[in-house]
Order: sequence, then structure tokens, then C-alpha cells
Amino acid sequence: MKNILVALELEGDAEMVLRKVEQIALQFRSKVWLMHIAAPDPDFVGYDAGPQSVRDIRAEELRQEHRELQQMAKDLMNKGIDANGLLVQGATVATIIEQAEKLKSDLILLGHHQHGFLYRLFAGSVSEEIARRSHVPVLLVPVSEQDLSDS
Repeated sequence: MKNILVALELEGDAEMVLRKVEQIALQFRSKVWLMHIAAPDPDFVGYDAGPQSVRDIRAEELRQEHRELQQMAKDLMNKGIDANGLLVQGATVATIIEQAEKLKSDLILLGHHQHGFLYRLFAGSVSEEIARRSHVPVLLVPVSEQDLSDS
């Protein structure tokens, strides 16, 4: 297992997912790609970008997300794991699958939240959709609200 793509939500499940990828990467001496899908720019989804102040705020948010990813990658490197952080904008499911193929990933690892029937009916599940559409094996790390409050 040479390459592992880890799709992260920066708020919430990142710590649990990182612990799991650390175990796997050390065992297989894998390269780890930490990826966060940033929300698309407003003009990408059909809205005007807005005034300069709004664009400045969005740019700062992206810089902060990039810094967080780089710090996570650095923390893994300090543990002997070859890691890089990627901040990519786009549609979540399609972007994760495209990046996994581009990086020749042997595994996609991401957190999975259990939701009730109504949530799944209206919002769906990103992790389940990736597992259905990906040609690359997918490992879902179960994350519950209890786990998040214990972290």
C-alpha cells in the first residue's frame, strides 16, 4: 500500500482519522496525502464573488485551512510518515475520487458519521457515495458525536 489519500473535515473528525492513518501508514510505510475539500468559490456555484471584503475573508479562510493541513502533515512527518497536505476546491465526492486516481492511491480513508434515516434521505452521505463510486478501496473510520466530545 504505497499511497493513502485521507479526506479530512478539518473541524470534527480529523483527529480520529489521523490516528487511524498513522497506524496504517507506519505498518505499510505508505505515503499519506491529507486532503481537505474547500467550499467552491461563490462564482463557481453561480453567485457573484461579492465585495472585496468578502473575498478577503474567504482568502484568509483558505490560508488558515492550508496552514492546518500543513501542520497535520508536519506532525505525521515527525512520526516518520511521508505526508503532504492538499487543499482542493470542488465538488466533494467527485474531487476525492479524481484526486485518488490522480495520486494513484491504493486506499481512500475518511471519517463516517452515522446519521438517521431522514438525514440520509435528504442530505445523503458523502462517505457512502464515495464508497459506491470509487474504484479505489475505501476505509471508513466510524465517528460518533460521543467520540468527538471525548477528543
